[in-house]
Amino acid sequence: MQNESADKSTADERLKALEAESDIAADYLEELLDIADLDGDIDMDIDGDRAAVSIVGADLSNLVGENGKVLEALQELTRLAVYRETGERSRLMLDVSNYRANRKAELEKVGKKAVEDVQATGKPVRLDPMTPFERKVVHDVVAAAGLTSESEGEEPRRRVVVQPA
Repeated sequence: MQNESADKSTADERLKALEAESDIAADYLEELLDIADLDGDIDMDIDGDRAAVSIVGADLSNLVGENGKVLEALQELTRLAVYRETGERSRLMLDVSNYRANRKAELEKVGKKAVEDVQATGKPVRLDPMTPFERKVVHDVVAAAGLTSESEGEEPRRRVVVQPA
């Protein structure tokens, strides 16, 4: 009984810490939007074991950039702002105009196609280089299909290789 209470207390503390991360990130991003004179609303959520913050609004494509490069940089800056306030490393996930959500759906299709190709040919399939977020999505799809995958190469040319069973 005491162990359950300790587990609940730890879970409550973790939830509060994630909510604090979201608040810090939202404040940081609101300031950034003001400085850049951009209109956007900030949504905060907890997604599994990480804080998730989204900026939605009119034309925010400049905050996404080509292939999400500006979004990746903005996410790292936001994580640094959280670290500066908390002293703890953040795994916060940032999305702008549903770019990551839409990209995730695209990547799930890429992963499923790679799985089909590997199952049909029995040969490994090497995908194009991806960001860590993108690779994780594909690895999850491959694992759900019962196959294995690994990452190879060095950033920024790191890619997923889907292996036959």
